[in-house]
Amino acid sequence: MASGKEVGERMILMVDDDPAQRRMTGAMLTAVNRRWIEAEGGSAALDVLNGPLGPRVSLVLLDLAMPDLDGMEVLARLRPARRDLPVIALTALGSVAHAVAAMRAGAQDFLIKPVAPERLETAIRAALSREGAERSRRRVSAPLAIDGFAALVARSPVTRGAIRLAARAARSTIPVLIEGESGVGKEVFARAIHAASDRAAGPFVAVNCGALPEMLVESILFGHEKGAFTGAVARRIGKFEEADGGVLFLDEIGDLPLGAQVKLLRAAQEGEVDPVGGARTIRTDIRLISATNRDLAAEVAAGRFREDLFYRIGVFPVTLPALRERREDIAPLAERFVARFAAQERKPVVGLDTAALALLTAAQWPGNVRQLENAIHRAVVLSEGALLGAADFSHIGPPAAGGHATRTSERQAFFDEDGHIRPLVEIEAAALEAALTRYGGAMSEAARRLGIGRSTLYRKTRGGTGQA
Repeated sequence: MASGKEVGERMILMVDDDPAQRRMTGAMLTAVNRRWIEAEGGSAALDVLNGPLGPRVSLVLLDLAMPDLDGMEVLARLRPARRDLPVIALTALGSVAHAVAAMRAGAQDFLIKPVAPERLETAIRAALSREGAERSRRRVSAPLAIDGFAALVARSPVTRGAIRLAARAARSTIPVLIEGESGVGKEVFARAIHAASDRAAGPFVAVNCGALPEMLVESILFGHEKGAFTGAVARRIGKFEEADGGVLFLDEIGDLPLGAQVKLLRAAQEGEVDPVGGARTIRTDIRLISATNRDLAAEVAAGRFREDLFYRIGVFPVTLPALRERREDIAPLAERFVARFAAQERKPVVGLDTAALALLTAAQWPGNVRQLENAIHRAVVLSEGALLGAADFSHIGPPAAGGHATRTSERQAFFDEDGHIRPLVEIEAAALEAALTRYGGAMSEAARRLGIGRSTLYRKTRGGTGQA
């Protein structure tokens, strides 16, 4: 066993046979001021828990796939003696079977590696706040400190207002609709609502509706039986069944085709789903949280979204402001991203200088938090010093005054150095790159702005043009 921070009364035990994963997770825990120790395998973990440090362990982060003693066996040996000890299972395997088995064996949550720091902190807070009475007291006295909400950056008044509204929603089972531009952090908010609710111990299942192939939407959401269609070689449970007892998060719900919206309405209202090709109705108990970057009222007026579904999912709307509308959050977000990526990339970067912070705070951020995150990641990878400077972010500066810069970039997009028109394939690649950069890597938004399908954009940026 190698130890991390052993001072203090309570600590987290991190169990993983992969040294790189332990370093990454340890850096995340340190960044949010969590005390932790680590064990390099299942046997070492049991030695810690049965030794003098055992009573000080308040939570276990447990990898499920380890060579000496796997996570399931650790759970089996741990539970008789420490039934009250929260365990969060981690694995690189995205199998529902692993999730179900781990939860049945006593894990409070299940995370797929690699885990985002915000998601890890949300899960930790939820696991450490299982006692209902204590959670209720915190809800009454400090609504901004409930479970996952305390992990959110909320220096600006508008963000704090959105959190207060979401915290009130978390205490009920009311359907929530999170509205905001692409990249503002709608899924992060949805996970915080889940972590602050009575369903925190249940699954959180996220579905990007904009990425669903139209022919498979119903199969993915509601499941299908073996032989229901060509290629259905086995029964598959849908996302509604996966989320049973927890939360189903439907991101970009405005992208769902009308046919699927009809079935979604019934599932949301009745708590029943009909798998494709199935002869029986399956009851599910889920809380629905939806998100959109569109004006759904306008989509209803245009006939692209069902009015009855809109009123069903939009009972409790929460609007997340764009990053340019909450500039007080930019600096703390940037510092958090620097800490994460410096640990992930093993770079000696410790922060940003004054000029860099001023540049980031003044930028427009059309891609919002996602674009800021990507910009910080790029800067950390290319950095050579301890502090990131303004020069590391020259590509994201505020819009240039006048039109000279725009005209120059347009000439570079269409003409080569000799003044000749560039090949069409290169022009297309430049347009795709510009769109993805403009919208912070958000595939759905970039495809919509380009006037092409998301699958087409994905194919082209993965080699379909040979350039992008």
